[in-house]
Amino acid sequence: MTVDIKKARTYLESERKRLNEEMEQLEANVSSSEERREGSPFGKREEEATEALELEKRLALENRIRQELAKIEHALQKFEKGTYGLCDSCGKPIDPARLEALPQASLCMTCKEQQAKNAKGKPASG
Repeated sequence: MTVDIKKARTYLESERKRLNEEMEQLEANVSSSEERREGSPFGKREEEATEALELEKRLALENRIRQELAKIEHALQKFEKGTYGLCDSCGKPIDPARLEALPQASLCMTCKEQQAKNAKGKPASG
């Protein structure tokens, strides 16, 4: 099985466009929601708590989108360099089935598993 490079690149470019549009829409919604802010019938504390929760959810979504965009940009840069499909860590080819399922993958399964093991072994910071 081989990776359809053209298909993978097309997918990555369309996904980048979709995520950029999603980010723009989030930013537009922030502006409009701040303009129409109204008082809560429950009082100021509840209103602030609701706003804090909405802000936290929006920031988490924005963070997820930025992370996905970074992975996609990295994969597209690898196309330009001619290194698409090679593991960033060991340099070996990434399994075509993995790339078909996750075109922005930058690590082979062996290195990805090692990364996950290393992350589990680290003490919690904070």
